[in-house]
Amino acid sequence: MAGVITASEPSWIAPFTGLSPRQFSKLITALRREGADPVRKGRPWSLPLEDRVLLVAAYWRTNLTLRQLAPLFGVSKSAADRIIDHLGPSLALQQRKRFGKGTVLIVDGTLVPTRDHTIAEQSKAWELSGAKGAVGRTIVIADGGSRGTGLVIPHRRERGQAELPAWKEEHNASHRKVRARVEHAFARMKTWKILRDCRLKGDGVHHAMLGIARLHNLALVG
Repeated sequence: MAGVITASEPSWIAPFTGLSPRQFSKLITALRREGADPVRKGRPWSLPLEDRVLLVAAYWRTNLTLRQLAPLFGVSKSAADRIIDHLGPSLALQQRKRFGKGTVLIVDGTLVPTRDHTIAEQSKAWELSGAKGAVGRTIVIADGGSRGTGLVIPHRRERGQAELPAWKEEHNASHRKVRARVEHAFARMKTWKILRDCRLKGDGVHHAMLGIARLHNLALVG
């Protein structure tokens, strides 16, 4: 079964990964260095690593079913499923272990509709997400919905207070401007259709989010 989409044709790379062919090549080199393409015992992969990465990215980008996507790469539905299960975690953005002195982080949350309700949360969760443990003592700014978390949030009017002092309004304006960066990042990531209706089970949505974050960061680096 011959495929239609292949990384050997550079014009397919940007629409599905958001990367230039040069950036995509650097990603493949990094994945091999990280051990994402080991020699397998038994049946070898039906696609080279480049095409397998493109398949995963195409799945995340389009949210086609595997029955629809697999023929475009010339593989069976079960083969496409194995490729996604294997490479999804390998593409995930790795968590920073430490942050430099004076670093200020921005935190926000976005809801990803998932059909696996066993992993669903009803709202954004600072502690349950693992974000609190990941940042340690680093200064973090957040929106007004994070009261009581110890994060830096906008000033709010106290009971009976008609308006905020001018200096607090200035702080809030600066806060909104800085925090908009993470909101814009989420907006760009949501162009990947799997983050609007995720059919993956278990850690699949987690790996997709982190994988898309890695591709997004690589595209920004240029």
